[in-house]
Amino acid sequence: MQKRISVTPDSTRCSTCMLNEICLPLGMQRGDVNKLDELIKERIRIAKGSALFQLGDPTEAVYGIRSGSLKTQLEDSSGQVQITGFLLPGEIIGMDGLLDNTHVSNAIALEDSEVCVIRIDELDELSHHLPVLQQQLRRLMSKEISRSHQLVMSLGALRSEQRLAAFLINLSQRLSTLGYSPSEFILRMSREEIGNYLGLTLETVSRLFSRFAREGLIRVHQREVHILDMGGLRLLSGTDCG
Repeated sequence: MQKRISVTPDSTRCSTCMLNEICLPLGMQRGDVNKLDELIKERIRIAKGSALFQLGDPTEAVYGIRSGSLKTQLEDSSGQVQITGFLLPGEIIGMDGLLDNTHVSNAIALEDSEVCVIRIDELDELSHHLPVLQQQLRRLMSKEISRSHQLVMSLGALRSEQRLAAFLINLSQRLSTLGYSPSEFILRMSREEIGNYLGLTLETVSRLFSRFAREGLIRVHQREVHILDMGGLRLLSGTDCG
C-alpha cells in the first residue's frame, strides 16, 4: 500500500532535512540546495511488504529514502528472485531505470517507509539551471555501479563466511553514517533475504551467525545484532569494506 503526501512549506525539505548531508544535496552549496526545494513536492509512504515500483513500470521518478528501508530484486520469467540491494535512509533508489525509462527491478519496503519523489521531467528542467545537479547524478550513478561491482565480487570471489562478515561491516558503516550505533542494530531483512543477496542458503547464513557468536565476533538475538569484535570481523572478511 502506498500513500502520497504533498510537501507543504512547513514540511521537511532538502534544505532542512537531517539527511541532506548524505542524500542528493551532498556537497552542494546552501543556495543550490534551496533550489532543490522547488523539485521535492511530494513524498510517498510505503507499507511494509508493498512495492514502491515494479519491474517494467515506466520510470517517472527516482526516490530519496527519507525513513525506513527497501530492497531491490530481479525476477525472471520462472519467478526466480535475486535480491540486488538493501537501501537505507539518505540513499537514492530507481537510478537503474533511467537508461530506457523503465524500471528493471522491483523495490519492496522492508518496513513502513517514506520516500521523497524526484520527478524525472522536473529534474531534467532544473538541471539546466543548476549544473551541479548533473554532477550529483553522475556521483549517484557511479555509486550504484560500485555497489553492483561489490555484489559481483562477493558472489564470485569470497567464501561464505567472508560474504557475511563483509555484509555486516558494510551495514555497520552505513548505519554509522546515519548517526546510529555501528555496533548495535536491528536487521530489517530476514536471514533468508540476506542469503539470497549473498548467494547463500538460509541454513548457511544461520550456521554462520551461530559460528560468529561462538567465536565472540557478535552477539545475536533474533534480528538484533551486537558486533563485539569489529577487528576480528574485518580480519575474517579478508576485504577492504571501506
